[in-house]
Amino acid sequence: MSLARTIYSGLVDRGVVSEEALCEILEEASSTNAYPETLLREKGIPKHELLRCISEYYKLPFQEFHEGLLIPEAIASRLDLQALKGELWVPLSVNRGEAMVLVSDPQNDRLDETIKGRLAVERLKKTVALPTDIVRIIEHNQDVNPGFPPSAHRTIQAELRTRLADIRTLMAGHRTSMAKGRTGLAMMRTGLAFKAVILAMIKILGISYFLIPALIGIPLGLALFIQGLLWYLPVRSLAKTRPSYSITDSTFGSSILEMLKEGERIAIHRCESVKGADALRMAWNRLSPVMKRRFLAIDRTDLAEERTALASHRSFMAQGRTGLAFARTGISFIGLGIGLWRQFPLSGTAWIAFYSGLILVGTLMSFEGFLWYVRSRESGKKGLEIIESKQQEISIWHFMYKLFREELDAGELPTTLVIGESHLPGIWGTTGLALERTLIAERRNVKARLRTIMARSRTGMAMIRTGAKIFIVGFGLLAYFGAGNAAWTIGDLALMLLGLLLVVDGFSWHLPAERTRREFPYCTADMEILIPDYSIPTQSWNKVVFSHDEP
Repeated sequence: MSLARTIYSGLVDRGVVSEEALCEILEEASSTNAYPETLLREKGIPKHELLRCISEYYKLPFQEFHEGLLIPEAIASRLDLQALKGELWVPLSVNRGEAMVLVSDPQNDRLDETIKGRLAVERLKKTVALPTDIVRIIEHNQDVNPGFPPSAHRTIQAELRTRLADIRTLMAGHRTSMAKGRTGLAMMRTGLAFKAVILAMIKILGISYFLIPALIGIPLGLALFIQGLLWYLPVRSLAKTRPSYSITDSTFGSSILEMLKEGERIAIHRCESVKGADALRMAWNRLSPVMKRRFLAIDRTDLAEERTALASHRSFMAQGRTGLAFARTGISFIGLGIGLWRQFPLSGTAWIAFYSGLILVGTLMSFEGFLWYVRSRESGKKGLEIIESKQQEISIWHFMYKLFREELDAGELPTTLVIGESHLPGIWGTTGLALERTLIAERRNVKARLRTIMARSRTGMAMIRTGAKIFIVGFGLLAYFGAGNAAWTIGDLALMLLGLLLVVDGFSWHLPAERTRREFPYCTADMEILIPDYSIPTQSWNKVVFSHDEP
């Protein structure tokens, strides 16, 4: 007779299960490498019958899982809890050379020696427990729900959210630098305009009429140009080091976002879906408060990841707007150079070199600016794709409250976990705060989506401004100089066509964002919620113990 059959023969003696059925269950457990207790529970055998069997067989008291059963922190810090799950034992206390432990197999002498060595004790006081309960006790001490990896620990998830927040802070700094760069480019264009007007008037009327304006305007324009250049140049190096983040597919708590260190580099990836996590999430009414808080912590991490990905795309769009500003500055150079060249074609070698230099520098600036713009287009598309996909998904609240699903009704919900009248509301206050934090996180995501839409709008308007400037330069040259020269006329028309294409493209980015802004006025004063007042100080909160094994 097998050991498991010997342990659970009491089920047959008490008429709980037949001999044949017990043999079939134990054979299935042996072939599938599953715990016999798990299959017996699945066949409807009450848990208290199993506990009675192991207690009578080993002649030891039994212990089942409950949330108040904790491994002392001083002991847990010295042990590999993952290893304990494989060895199936849990330390409860160590005192004067004796340890109190929960074990699944009290007759395993080799395990006894291992435990004594790990805990540095001479004697063991044992209590027997089901393997599934031991695993659940260890996972509860790891602060994870059943079957979840250690990376689901709320503190680890909080560390990951802090890392994502750090990435978003770097992206915010990047966008601020890009804004400074665009301001510098505006200063360069202003300084160039000062100099262009003064030089053109000197060229037309002579220096004698514009000596004083030249002495004031040219140095001022040069100072503005140099200051703007100093503001812009550092931005060019930042463009190569822009922090980025690619979003993964969130699964509403059934898979975990993990942070791994690869040398000095930190990599963030999503693990495979946890077996049984979806069913656990669907049984929201039967989850204890701490289990709910663990799911909510995972949800907040997923929401933080979405915000980080959207911030990444906004940063790239900011870089694209800076590129368009750089292109506009280059177009100013080109327009000024072409205009002066065509107005004064034979003005001397120095002037021709000056015109040519303006056109060459402007061309290089425009080329680089448009290169930044082309790269940013992909982020504009991907940011919109993320928003559209998230809006089409069901929200995390559907996984909590299945009544929101049209195909279900109240009768299909699992029964609510029974709470005694004597339980104080402190534990619910803690879970309520977690729920509030998750709700606030979701509201932040709504605003992050709106900001991304508005960033697309600003990028579209930057396209419109750039296209309008290109069109005006082409049209101005054509209107002023006429169509007498075929080559110049083709160039003027090409500029006008390019400008119109940019304007149309810009409106295709701006108009949908404008509709969204009007339809969804999210940015209101009540978007953020203050810390709720649950009226009872946290020091007086009592804990509620849940075993989850009530029928």
